[in-house]
Amino acid sequence: MAKMHIKEIWVFNGAMARFPSGIFLYLKDAKDWIKENRLTGVLTKYPVNKGVYDWAIENDLFYPHEDKHKSPSFIGSFTCASMEHFHFEDGAED
Repeated sequence: MAKMHIKEIWVFNGAMARFPSGIFLYLKDAKDWIKENRLTGVLTKYPVNKGVYDWAIENDLFYPHEDKHKSPSFIGSFTCASMEHFHFEDGAED
């Protein structure tokens, strides 16, 4: 059996949700699920086996200028608006 090498996944976070409610390999599957369930929230492409903080630095999207930018609390809550993402309202792409 061939080993599958997954570089990225799609993660759906519903509006007001604390945790993701869907993880998908394929964008079409994610969008179909969101539409079928008339969901509101954000679908974001995430790198696999890499933190967003590290990904942003490697892609020259962020540079930690201050000491607080290197703290566990900052790294653990880091997000990047430059990640590919889509907004949905009642299942329709916004």
